[in-house]
Amino acid sequence: MTISVLLADDQAMIRRGLRLILEDQPDISVIGEAPDGAEAVAMARRLRPDVCLVDIRMPRLDGIEVTRALAGPGVPDPMRVIVVTTFDLDEYVYGAVHGGAVGFVLKDAGPALLVEAVRAAHNGEALVSPSVTVRLLRHLAAASAPSRAAQSSPLSDRELEVVRALARGRSNQEIASELFISLSTVKSHLSGIQTKLGVRNRVGIAAWAWENRLVDTR
Repeated sequence: MTISVLLADDQAMIRRGLRLILEDQPDISVIGEAPDGAEAVAMARRLRPDVCLVDIRMPRLDGIEVTRALAGPGVPDPMRVIVVTTFDLDEYVYGAVHGGAVGFVLKDAGPALLVEAVRAAHNGEALVSPSVTVRLLRHLAAASAPSRAAQSSPLSDRELEVVRALARGRSNQEIASELFISLSTVKSHLSGIQTKLGVRNRVGIAAWAWENRLVDTR
């Protein structure tokens, strides 16, 4: 099955480069390009791509506003949005996480990671890889204080184990192997955790874990 992708970036050269990288893959097709945030929202709603790759800084609407419009709270049929970001923009990372983003790609990420991010988002594996997402989420942990939610967690001990593994960048299969449980049990736990925490996806779960210092930051 071909993964359809919408690109949103105000620089034509960047969009062209992303298109060349993605369309070099047999299972990925770029179905549209948007030069600003407002056009990105309009095109995404019209074309319904599998994945939206959105730059954080764009005219009219920035990447966070686009993410909220397409995947945020209150959106009945949220899309999968990957945000392009950099390590030194903590407030943008925080906004993207809570806006419903399912993944992150760095400005200087190589072609392989870009493709990995798109495939991961399409497959529901929102944590792109430990090398990227965990480092990003550490910025959230460094800038936040544990909330009362962590002190009186609604999660069971087993669910907390799943959360910690996910926040370290583990895939569903790796979590299953690490905790000696089935893949279907992992998926069931994650569904229940999302409901209990009131988050939309895996990135929201991981952000909750890092913000509440449930993961070793060393």
